[in-house]
Amino acid sequence: MPLDAIGDGRCESGTVTETPISRFPVRPTGDLPADLAERFADVEERSGFLPNIFAALAWRHEEARAFFAMHDALMDKDTPGLSKADRELIVVATSAVNDCLYCVVAHGAVARIRTRDPYLADQVAVDWRKAPLSPRMHAVLGVATRLAADPAAVTEQDLAELAGHGLTRDDVWDVGMITSLFALSNRLAHFAAISPNAEFYLMGRVPRSAAPVDDAAPEADRSRAAT
Repeated sequence: MPLDAIGDGRCESGTVTETPISRFPVRPTGDLPADLAERFADVEERSGFLPNIFAALAWRHEEARAFFAMHDALMDKDTPGLSKADRELIVVATSAVNDCLYCVVAHGAVARIRTRDPYLADQVAVDWRKAPLSPRMHAVLGVATRLAADPAAVTEQDLAELAGHGLTRDDVWDVGMITSLFALSNRLAHFAAISPNAEFYLMGRVPRSAAPVDDAAPEADRSRAAT
C-alpha cells in the first residue's frame, strides 16, 4: 500500500500545513482516542499550535502513548544534577550530532524558554564546547554527545566523571536515557521527514510584545511543546 493511501501527511488540527509534515499518514485529531485527543488539545491550547511530532505520531496510538510517557518521565523534572533546562540542552546537543533539524529547532525553542537565554541553545547546537556552560554541563554534554556519535566509546570513567560533577546515579542514568530516547526521535524524524513548525523558530527568541498578536500563550505554558 502506498504511504499516502491513508491521509496525506498534512496536519488537520485547525489549519493544514502547506507542506506535508511526514512521509506517513497524519490522522485528523477527531479520530484520536480520548486520552490522546485530550493531550493534543491541551498542548495546542497552551502552545498556540500543535507540534508536528504529535501529528506525525498520531496514527500509531500505542507508540505515541509510550513515547510521550517516556518523554514526560525524563524531561519534566528537576533533579540535583540536571535541571529541566539542562535536559533540553542534552537534546539539542545530541540532536545536532545526529543532524536532526526537527529536534534541534523544537528543543532549541524549549531550551531558550527554560534557560531564559535567547542565545545558549544556538551556541550549544553549533558547538557546545565553546558555549558558556558550567564545567558540569560541559562534562554532561561531552558524555552525551559521545554516546550519540560513538556509543561503544563511552566508558566507566565517563560515568565516574559525571558523578564527580555532582550528578547522582539517577542523574547519570538520565543522561543516557535522554540521549537514547532522542536518538530514537532523531532517527524517526529523519525517516519520516518530519519538519519543525514555523512557530518554534521564534519561541524564546523575541520579546512577547513582539510576537504576533494572536499568539497569546505565555512562554511558560509553551515549554512542553516540543516533545
